[in-house]
Amino acid sequence: MQRWYKLVALVVGVAVLAGAGATTRAADAAPSASAPIQVGIVYSRTGLLASYGAQYIQGLRYGLSYATKGTNAVNGRKIELTLVDDATDPVKAVAGAKDLIGKGYKILAGSVSSGVALQMAPLAEQNKVLFISGPAATDAITGINRYTFRSGRQSYQDVLAASSYLGGGGGKNVTVFAQDSAFGLGNFLAVQQVMGNLGGQKVNRILVPLSAQDFTPFAQQIKQQKTDLLFIAWAGTTAPAMWRSLEQQGIFQFVDKVVTGLDQRSTYPTYGPVASNISFLSHYVYNAPKNKVNDFLVRSMRKRSQVPDLFTPDGFVAGQMIVRALTKGSPGDVSKMITALEGWSFTGPKGQETVRASDHALLQPMFQVKLAQKNGKWNSVPTKALRARYTAPPEKKFG
Repeated sequence: MQRWYKLVALVVGVAVLAGAGATTRAADAAPSASAPIQVGIVYSRTGLLASYGAQYIQGLRYGLSYATKGTNAVNGRKIELTLVDDATDPVKAVAGAKDLIGKGYKILAGSVSSGVALQMAPLAEQNKVLFISGPAATDAITGINRYTFRSGRQSYQDVLAASSYLGGGGGKNVTVFAQDSAFGLGNFLAVQQVMGNLGGQKVNRILVPLSAQDFTPFAQQIKQQKTDLLFIAWAGTTAPAMWRSLEQQGIFQFVDKVVTGLDQRSTYPTYGPVASNISFLSHYVYNAPKNKVNDFLVRSMRKRSQVPDLFTPDGFVAGQMIVRALTKGSPGDVSKMITALEGWSFTGPKGQETVRASDHALLQPMFQVKLAQKNGKWNSVPTKALRARYTAPPEKKFG
């Protein structure tokens, strides 16, 4: 009998120890009040959009610093970033995101590429994590699901900014001059949707084969269409030759307005001598917004002899959104973080911005810009700021 009691005591003792061990592991798994808050950033450190990625990540660090008053902490807990390079490849992005989610990350951000963002968004919904997309411009991200937000603009806002050059007049001819690709066709469809409904404008298209080297025949087609506004959507190494051909064929004298999106600062010289004749829509140039947040960003970068570039504010706003989600929500409760962001209105580097609660579109100002040469260098000259309500995309229901 004594042996039986000893055996029972031994079993109970082992059970108690096992329970204590489980409790210890559970305690280890739960973050302490002072444990760092882990945020995963999946972005293009390399790949086709590496330059955009560099601007984004730099802006993100400044945004976190601004929103936390230099502490990079929320309620005493440091914000730690884990950077994952997707190389502008959706497959690599998904693999990196899954690894972070498996490690317990509740916040993911980044996505310079639209293709990457469209793969990340469903993953966020499936795993119930907060996802803040970056410079990816595809309209499809807006309203895709409740877990997905964006810190940059979308294509529809670009086109609405371009339409501002029509001056509200109806019955004008608009021509989209673009490459014969998904990118070019997408721009045509967006322009057709937006401008075709603004007072009866007629929208035509001229799609140029990607392999084209001689652009003279296509420039002649522009003249045949008697265009009031020429919207150009172009990417790649043939851009200088294309602009040169339009100049040689006298398009800038023939068309009232030639409009295109202004790219990052390194591209300014590629427009050649026609740069001053182009009307640019702009997502952001550092000398356009007049507010204390942009002043902070410009001043901070000036200390390093740098200037904010096209996608610097996308990273900055991501930093602001992350801090908002953590302070007004809860680091461990994604639903509360979503609620904290929905409907939030704040000042970003671009000016007043609002996260539309119904579909998570980021309403924001856009700009009209010219380029002017000074001391042999092309510089941006803002000519008009377009308020967020004038560039707001149509509302969508969550998919």
